[in-house]
Amino acid sequence: MTKAPKPAVPEGGIKRNLASRIIGRTGGGLVAVLLVLISLFWLMPTFGLLVSSLRDPQDMSKSGWWKALGTPSDLTFANYSKLLDNSDMTRAFFNTIWITVPSTLLVILIGSLAAYAFAWLEFPGRDWLFLIVIGLLVVPVQVALIPISKLYGDTGLFGTILGVILFHVAFGLPFAVFLLRNYFAGIPRDLLEAARMDGGTDLTIFFRVILPLGLPAIASLGIFQFLWVWNDMLIALIYADTDSAPLTVALQSQSRAFGANIDVLAPGAFLSLIVPVVVFFSFQRYFVQGVMAGAVK
Repeated sequence: MTKAPKPAVPEGGIKRNLASRIIGRTGGGLVAVLLVLISLFWLMPTFGLLVSSLRDPQDMSKSGWWKALGTPSDLTFANYSKLLDNSDMTRAFFNTIWITVPSTLLVILIGSLAAYAFAWLEFPGRDWLFLIVIGLLVVPVQVALIPISKLYGDTGLFGTILGVILFHVAFGLPFAVFLLRNYFAGIPRDLLEAARMDGGTDLTIFFRVILPLGLPAIASLGIFQFLWVWNDMLIALIYADTDSAPLTVALQSQSRAFGANIDVLAPGAFLSLIVPVVVFFSFQRYFVQGVMAGAVK
């Protein structure tokens, strides 16, 4: 008795039914639509805060922000004028810049130098030191609050912008070294050897070879550090005084002291939100590439 011939298998090796073929043809479009919907949902609070910051305080207390979409002519920039006239808020905004920018640049510079040393320089105890750096990743910030407070009190750094910057740099370096070292280690050795043959020193190789090739990872690190420092309130609330407080602390104090001062809180909150969003979207093309490369290599 002869066996019935088996049905032909398509070239891919698996016979696909009608439902599988439909999903395969429409899957890309469905994923795109789903991602667009998720993006709009994610941006909705930002848009709502923007609309609220442009509304009259009395209107905000009576109805939700979506009501303003029916009467866009009622929107005004008067709240931002009041924000600029508020010396506490403007000083806090510039304090946030003075804290965030140096904290980010110092972590990138010091972390890059240390990562290059761990990746390409030979020195005693290199691997053990790198393991210690990895171990510092799991140390919570709360552990150091009291010891650092005593240290800052003895050195006169308590209540200053410099004290806040040093704290952020210290706790940002372990992640920076870990991320950048793994990325730098994946750079072809031939490029470094060719630079050495041309008479390049370690600093020359670092600035002319490592940094340009490590730009995706460095940009990813910059985004992480910038967002962490800009949005931080715990460290600044403890180590900064009134004159050195950033925007997050100023918004919290305004909300506590003037609960109905929504005409200042809404534009201040939007200003605090929009800057990190702009930074993230400006460097987003480096973000995934740098993080994935640093995590896998």
